[in-house]
Amino acid sequence: QVQLVESGGGLVQPGGSLRLSCAASGFTFSVNTMTWYRQPPGKERELVATISAGGGYRNYADSVKGRFTISRDNAKKTSYLQMNSLKPDDTAVYYCNVNRYGTDYWGQGTQVTVSS
Repeated sequence: QVQLVESGGGLVQPGGSLRLSCAASGFTFSVNTMTWYRQPPGKERELVATISAGGGYRNYADSVKGRFTISRDNAKKTSYLQMNSLKPDDTAVYYCNVNRYGTDYWGQGTQVTVSS
Protein backbone atom coordinates (compact mmCIF):
# COMPACT_ATOMS: atom_id res chain seq x y z
CA GLN A 1 0.00 0.00 0.00
CA VAL A 2 1.04 3.59 -0.56
CA GLN A 3 2.93 5.10 2.36
CA LEU A 4 4.33 8.59 2.72
CA VAL A 5 6.32 9.48 5.82
CA GLU A 6 7.37 13.08 6.43
CA SER A 7 10.17 14.13 8.74
CA GLY A 8 12.35 17.13 9.47
CA GLY A 9 9.91 19.55 11.03
CA GLY A 10 10.52 21.47 14.21
CA LEU A 11 10.82 24.85 15.86
CA VAL A 12 12.99 27.42 14.10
CA GLN A 13 13.59 31.14 14.51
CA PRO A 14 12.57 33.60 11.80
CA GLY A 15 15.19 33.65 9.06
CA GLY A 16 16.19 30.08 9.78
CA SER A 17 16.13 26.98 7.60
CA LEU A 18 14.71 23.49 7.68
CA ARG A 19 14.73 20.58 5.26
CA LEU A 20 11.72 18.32 5.15
CA SER A 21 11.87 14.79 3.78
CA CYS A 22 9.14 12.52 2.47
CA ALA A 23 9.99 8.82 2.28
CA ALA A 24 7.71 6.96 -0.11
CA SER A 25 6.86 3.29 -0.51
CA GLY A 26 4.22 1.08 -2.02
CA PHE A 27 4.26 2.58 -5.51
CA THR A 28 6.65 3.37 -8.35
CA PHE A 29 8.04 6.61 -7.02
CA SER A 30 10.08 7.52 -10.09
CA VAL A 31 7.06 7.92 -12.39
CA ASN A 32 4.91 10.08 -10.12
CA THR A 33 4.69 13.82 -9.54
CA MET A 34 5.22 14.66 -5.89
CA THR A 35 3.72 17.63 -4.09
CA TRP A 36 4.11 19.35 -0.74
CA TYR A 37 1.15 21.02 0.92
CA ARG A 38 0.78 22.85 4.20
CA GLN A 39 -2.04 23.69 6.56
CA PRO A 40 -1.55 26.74 8.78
CA PRO A 41 -3.46 26.80 12.07
CA GLY A 42 -7.12 27.59 11.49
CA LYS A 43 -6.72 27.70 7.72
CA GLU A 44 -7.26 25.40 4.76
CA ARG A 45 -4.57 23.19 3.29
CA GLU A 46 -2.64 24.90 0.49
CA LEU A 47 -0.22 23.77 -2.18
CA VAL A 48 3.40 24.71 -1.52
CA ALA A 49 5.45 23.09 -4.28
CA THR A 50 5.30 20.31 -6.84
CA ILE A 51 7.93 18.42 -8.81
CA SER A 52 7.52 16.24 -11.87
CA ALA A 53 8.59 12.61 -12.00
CA GLY A 54 11.96 13.35 -13.55
CA GLY A 55 12.47 16.56 -11.64
CA GLY A 56 12.54 18.77 -14.73
CA TYR A 57 9.39 20.70 -13.83
CA ARG A 58 8.92 22.45 -10.51
CA ASN A 59 6.21 24.84 -9.44
CA TYR A 60 5.86 26.93 -6.30
CA ALA A 61 3.24 28.94 -4.49
CA ASP A 62 3.94 32.66 -4.82
CA SER A 63 4.38 32.92 -1.07
CA VAL A 64 7.43 30.63 -1.06
CA LYS A 65 9.10 31.39 -4.40
CA GLY A 66 12.76 32.19 -3.97
CA ARG A 67 12.83 30.75 -0.43
CA PHE A 68 11.78 27.11 -0.81
CA THR A 69 13.23 24.46 -3.11
CA ILE A 70 11.59 21.14 -3.89
CA SER A 71 13.73 18.23 -5.02
CA ARG A 72 13.67 14.46 -5.22
CA ASP A 73 15.96 11.46 -5.22
CA ASN A 74 14.31 8.70 -7.19
CA ALA A 75 16.90 6.14 -6.12
CA LYS A 76 16.03 6.81 -2.49
CA LYS A 77 12.29 7.23 -3.19
CA THR A 78 12.37 10.47 -1.27
CA SER A 79 11.13 13.98 -1.90
CA TYR A 80 12.60 17.00 -0.13
CA LEU A 81 11.53 20.53 0.69
CA GLN A 82 14.37 22.89 1.54
CA MET A 83 12.96 25.91 3.35
CA ASN A 84 15.12 29.01 3.81
CA SER A 85 14.42 32.48 5.18
CA LEU A 86 11.52 31.11 7.16
CA LYS A 87 8.83 33.48 8.37
CA PRO A 88 6.20 33.14 11.10
CA ASP A 89 3.59 32.83 8.33
CA ASP A 90 5.27 29.58 7.27
CA THR A 91 4.10 27.97 10.50
CA ALA A 92 1.96 24.99 9.49
CA VAL A 93 1.71 21.24 9.30
CA TYR A 94 3.47 20.20 6.11
CA TYR A 95 2.19 17.22 4.15
CA CYS A 96 3.62 15.15 1.33
CA ASN A 97 1.20 14.12 -1.41
CA VAL A 98 1.00 11.87 -4.41
CA ASN A 99 -2.00 11.53 -6.71
CA ARG A 100 -2.31 8.16 -8.39
CA TYR A 101 -5.13 7.40 -10.78
CA GLY A 102 -7.22 10.20 -9.31
CA THR A 103 -6.71 9.24 -5.67
CA ASP A 104 -4.78 11.48 -3.30
CA TYR A 105 -2.45 9.89 -0.78
CA TRP A 106 -1.11 11.83 2.19
CA GLY A 107 1.50 11.42 4.85
CA GLN A 108 0.81 12.08 8.51
CA GLY A 109 2.35 15.55 8.31
CA THR A 110 5.23 17.24 10.10
CA GLN A 111 4.86 20.38 12.19
CA VAL A 112 6.92 23.44 11.32
CA THR A 113 6.83 26.32 13.79
CA VAL A 114 8.62 29.58 13.04
CA SER A 115 8.87 31.71 16.15
CA SER A 116 11.36 33.68 18.18
